[in-house]
Amino acid sequence: MGTTPLTDMIDRPDVQRLLQPEQLSTYLAGRWPTVSSTVVAPTPPEGHATSAALGAYRVRGGHSNETFFIWSGSERAVLRRPPLGEYLPTAHDVAREWRVISALAGTNVPVPQPILFCDDVNVIGAPFYLMREVSGVVLRNRLPEWADTDETRRAFGLRLVDALAAIHGVDWCRIGLDGFGKPEGYLERQVRRWTTQLEGARTRAIPDLDAVTAWLSSHIPASPPATIVHGDFRLDNVIFDDGPPVRIAAILDWEMSTLGDPLADLGYLLAFWRDPDDPPSSLTVVQSLSLTQSPGFPSRAELSARYAEQTGRVIAPEAMAFYHALAIWKMAILLEGSYKRHLAGATDDPFFAELAHGIPELAAAAHHIIREAGK
Repeated sequence: MGTTPLTDMIDRPDVQRLLQPEQLSTYLAGRWPTVSSTVVAPTPPEGHATSAALGAYRVRGGHSNETFFIWSGSERAVLRRPPLGEYLPTAHDVAREWRVISALAGTNVPVPQPILFCDDVNVIGAPFYLMREVSGVVLRNRLPEWADTDETRRAFGLRLVDALAAIHGVDWCRIGLDGFGKPEGYLERQVRRWTTQLEGARTRAIPDLDAVTAWLSSHIPASPPATIVHGDFRLDNVIFDDGPPVRIAAILDWEMSTLGDPLADLGYLLAFWRDPDDPPSSLTVVQSLSLTQSPGFPSRAELSARYAEQTGRVIAPEAMAFYHALAIWKMAILLEGSYKRHLAGATDDPFFAELAHGIPELAAAAHHIIREAGK
C-alpha cells in the first residue's frame, strides 16, 4: 500500500470492538514510539468526530485473521488479530505467525519486518502483533498496467514457485524453529486432525467430503525430508514489487505455518491456481482466481515442474493428486467451520453466506481429483 491515503475507520463500531483503541493506544505508548497514551478521546456520541492518537483502516480482502493498517503521525504498520467468536483450534494463530516471520526475517525468504507481539488479551480482547507495512501490489483479479504481458504473467507464476522453494530450503533448526512443529508423521496427523475438525465443523451431510476423507486416510504417501510449511501459500498471499522486474517483496499470512511435508504447500498452491479449462465456480473466492487463467500464466503442471526443478524433488502423479486433494479438502473443512460461525451469527462477513453451496462444490472438486488419480 505504500503511503496511499486510507480512510480512518477508528470510530466505526466494528473497528472499536476489534481494536479497543483506548486500551491499544495505552499499550503501544512506549512500545511503538509515535503513539501517546494521553490523547485518545472516549468514543464520541454518534455523529461526532474525535481526534485519536491512532488511525485505523480495516482490510476486508481476506476471510482469516483480521487485518488493519494503523498509523500514528507518519508511522504506519499492519496489525493482525484473530476474528471475533469461536473458531477451529488450529486456525487464526497469530502467535504462530509472529514466531515464524520473526525467525525468517534474517533469511532470503521475504517477510514483513516484525515490530511487536502482545499476548495479553485484556488489551484488545485477543492476541495481536504489529509488522511493518510493505509497499507493492497484491494480485487478485487484475494486473497493474505495467505487468499486462504474457512474459510478465509467466514471471509472476515462476517467481511464486521460486519463493516456495526458498521457504522449503531454509534450515529451520539454524533460525531457531526447532520445536515449531512435529516433522515426523505430518501427513498422518493432518488427515487425522482435519478429520476430527470436520466433525466439529459439520453442519450438514456432504457425501463427497466423506468420500475424500476415506480416500486420503488410505492413500498417504511417504513424505520427503521436513521443511518449514507455510500452510496458506497462494498468489494473493504475497506482495510483489510495483514495477519490473517481477520480484516478491513479502510473503504474508503465516498463521497456518509449521514444520512438515513441503509438498503439502505445493498441493495448496495448485488448489488455488486455475487452469484455462477449469469449470466455473459459484464461490467468489474461487472466481477471484481466474486471473491465472489469462494467457501467459503457467499451468498447474508447469508450476509443479518448476518446483521439481528448483528443489530436486520428484513427485509421483498419485502422490501429487493426494496433495492437491488434501488442500481442497482442508479448505472445505476450514470453511465449513466458518459457515458454522456464520449460521450462529458470529461473523459479519457476507462471504460466508456463499458457503451453503460453495463447500459441497469444493468437496466435489477434490473427489474428482482422486477419481482421476485412480484411472
